[in-house]
Amino acid sequence: MSDAKPRCDWPANDTLMIAYHDNEWGVPVHNDKLHFEFLILDAFQAGLSWRTILYKRENFREAFDGFDVERVARYGKRDVNRLLKNEGIIRNRLKVATSITNAQAFIDIQNEYGSFDEFVWNFVGGETIQNAWVSMKHLPAKTKESDAMSEELKERGMKFVGSTILYAYMQAAGMVNDHEVGCYRHAELNGSVSK
Repeated sequence: MSDAKPRCDWPANDTLMIAYHDNEWGVPVHNDKLHFEFLILDAFQAGLSWRTILYKRENFREAFDGFDVERVARYGKRDVNRLLKNEGIIRNRLKVATSITNAQAFIDIQNEYGSFDEFVWNFVGGETIQNAWVSMKHLPAKTKESDAMSEELKERGMKFVGSTILYAYMQAAGMVNDHEVGCYRHAELNGSVSK
């Protein structure tokens, strides 16, 4: 990258990773469609790198009907077979089936709370947790908040929602600000405007 902005180390010199870091990671999400997208992508990431998922993101978006939760919740065998033949995504039968189950549970939560956003932000008291990590090596893999969210979502029938996966989701959805204090985005997201 040609600019001299100080960043977290994890995007390295990867243009797509830098764009994600600079524009999305840690920005508070209050849009149910984006919440659903991040939950699907984080479930597919299990055992893989985020870079792998990020480079397939547009393929996932197309394959999963723009992450339309209502449509995904109605997927049947034909859709599962279509997805398992799609070389542009991660072709894992369990993760594909889980996306349908999770979509159905997501809708149940929307119906109960008015929105998934209303439900999920309760785990952090409605505000981004502002961390102050000097280095990424200090980041936890999970927290009491991600533990509580994991337990609740599992009780509601969701899968691939372990605490570690959900902490990555919380980072992506801006429920925690885990940019390093030396990263220019840390200060920008400290009290940032929600999208």
